[in-house]
Amino acid sequence: MTKTDVIIVGTGAAGLFCALHFSRQTQILMITKEAVDKSDSFLAQGGMCMLRGEEDYEAYFEDTMRAGHYENDKASVEVMIRSSQDVAKELLEFGVDFNHNGKELAFTREGGHSMPRILFHKDSTGKEITGKLLAQAYQRDNITILEHTMMLDIIEDEKGCHGIVMQAADGSLEMVQAKYTVLACGGLGGLYQHSTNFRHITGDALAIAKRHNIELQHLDYIQIHPTTLYSEKSGRRFLISESVRGEGAILLNKNKERFCNELLPRDVVTAEIKKQMAKDNMPYVWLSMEKIPKEEIESHFPNILQQCKEEGFDAMKECIPVVPAQHYFMGGIKVNLASKTSMEYLYAIGETSCNRVHGKNRLASNSLLESMVFAKRAAEDIEGQISGVDFTDISRMADLKDYQDTKKLKEEYRTIVLDEIERERKSHE
Repeated sequence: MTKTDVIIVGTGAAGLFCALHFSRQTQILMITKEAVDKSDSFLAQGGMCMLRGEEDYEAYFEDTMRAGHYENDKASVEVMIRSSQDVAKELLEFGVDFNHNGKELAFTREGGHSMPRILFHKDSTGKEITGKLLAQAYQRDNITILEHTMMLDIIEDEKGCHGIVMQAADGSLEMVQAKYTVLACGGLGGLYQHSTNFRHITGDALAIAKRHNIELQHLDYIQIHPTTLYSEKSGRRFLISESVRGEGAILLNKNKERFCNELLPRDVVTAEIKKQMAKDNMPYVWLSMEKIPKEEIESHFPNILQQCKEEGFDAMKECIPVVPAQHYFMGGIKVNLASKTSMEYLYAIGETSCNRVHGKNRLASNSLLESMVFAKRAAEDIEGQISGVDFTDISRMADLKDYQDTKKLKEEYRTIVLDEIERERKSHE
């Protein structure tokens, strides 16, 4: 049996930022289902929002609320926006290389934003941020990271959560005893045929939470990204960043005619694209970068250019086919402003959680920011209490024999999540 002060399930931006905000005396165990670079945080292209100044606050707040159909929690939105400059400052101190204009930080604009307020690193901001956070975590003696290790269940009694059951890389089963557990497992894109997410991210934490009567919220709030590169190949869809449209790319129908305002919120643009696809009887629409200067495309979107070439398209010279695909999950395990769930000693952060910042539809590039703001708050809340918490003996709280058939368990979890999504969807009809 493994024993640790805190276990964090997930090694994306949320999990790593959380781990880095504990004292070096607090022992942290982090686990991830795949390799550490296979979290969706590494895939984020566009960037991370930051409040430009007090004069931008009302506009940023309104942009976030409008994109979320005013179903956002105002207190959560305020916390996120007010914390953005501190998060950006910390990331710079961790070595994150945001683009600059001379000595000043460079900002780009994306759909739904009334002004440029998005920090970025070329078109691979998530990789830059998460990679630097991972490097910092590996330097901490109090942080241990296990790859190819899967959470199968949480361990609880009437007092709360006391750890997890996990399957290690060698297939062995083990119980982990922890004072606090933090779920940072990502979303549920792996449940969908067309998604920008990694296939192994399948909402396990949501199913586990449901089985343990932990409060969930808005499981049917699933965002579709308007522009992913159309392909007939199986597997994850490649995202064409919102920033491309923010810098001037336009959407065209089969006759190469523009048909919508590309800078409207994602759900609106998605609806327009689907309508046009049906009208054209086509499985995609065209995206043209002709209005973006060549040097801007090469410097800002090198990875997009490369991926398009691999699919047989030269985005510098021709339109590329794009199609909407599942992208982000706004619902999740219900948490408060400190990221605490309805179960004692259990927290949830990042895409796994629902703190209601995003409302019904996420504003572009708020996800990396939101995940780190509330990850830090979780660490600070736990750190303020952990000295007064003792380890609880979990040896009789779970029987590893119940978890031998992991294939069956995974299928059960998949069914639970899909059923809950459908149930909530019907309740909102």
